Amino acid sequence: MSVVATTLDLHTHSTASDGLHAPADLVALAHQARLTTIALTDHDTTNGLAEAQAAGATLGVTVIPGIEINTYLPQGRGEAHVLGYYLDTASPDLQAFLRFLRDARVKRGERMVALLREQGYDITWERVRELAHGTVGRPHVALALMEKGYAESIADAFNRYISPGRPAYVPRFKMAPEDAVRMLRSVRGVPVLAHPMRLYGLEDDLLPRLMEAGLLGLECYYGDYDEPTVEHLLALAEAHGLVATGGTDYHGPGVHPTPLGGRYVPPQAAVQVRELADQLAGEPAPPFTPPVPPPQ
Repeated sequence: MSVVATTLDLHTHSTASDGLHAPADLVALAHQARLTTIALTDHDTTNGLAEAQAAGATLGVTVIPGIEINTYLPQGRGEAHVLGYYLDTASPDLQAFLRFLRDARVKRGERMVALLREQGYDITWERVRELAHGTVGRPHVALALMEKGYAESIADAFNRYISPGRPAYVPRFKMAPEDAVRMLRSVRGVPVLAHPMRLYGLEDDLLPRLMEAGLLGLECYYGDYDEPTVEHLLALAEAHGLVATGGTDYHGPGVHPTPLGGRYVPPQAAVQVRELADQLAGEPAPPFTPPVPPPQ
């Protein structure tokens, strides 16, 4: 990881999704870390943006409106996450689809708790909801497990109970990454492929498909990626004409190893994302038809 000081973090989460800090508290932490710009990229929701941007206006921290959409690769090849920046958060179609995604997350959380209880773990859905303060995510189930002494840390809870292959893991609604890219472009968002290393078929299959759908960026400066990994991704972004972005994926202490602002991201990343957003704002937005949800 680079030790050069950074002023921005373009991948953060709050309690509006599965982060551990309220949006205003997250911005206060960014201010303490001497960051001038962050992007709030909560999973499947934009509900924390107003609070974060109000706090940013007070503290002198620019809060870029963003989101992170969780998607799945075909044939059980894992997840791919798509970040979106400067999207039109007022779009009724966008908000309706995001509500569906959040409802699916609630059902997923309920099922995880039910599986844990069936196996003798004394946690309750009510307590998980209390810990979440908003949309429930796996970190909140992990906190409930820690609270009862079933895990030593959030990472330990994930590894033992709620990651793929573990006894209480429940998969998400399987949205395709191409659909996430198209959805973001339909609301003039700048779509960026998040933490791309180790994604199956990244160079030969996934990137070409996502670029055809409208992908505009690649998250090259991510978390604890080492310098050879960053250089490889930068070369890939340059070869495909994609903007290189980055951030920590900060959810709160103990979720990921990299602290808020702990990953160097060059200032031009935020400038280039804004330039793309300004360009999209002047163009007709392509239509988007949401994928048909499976029976619940």
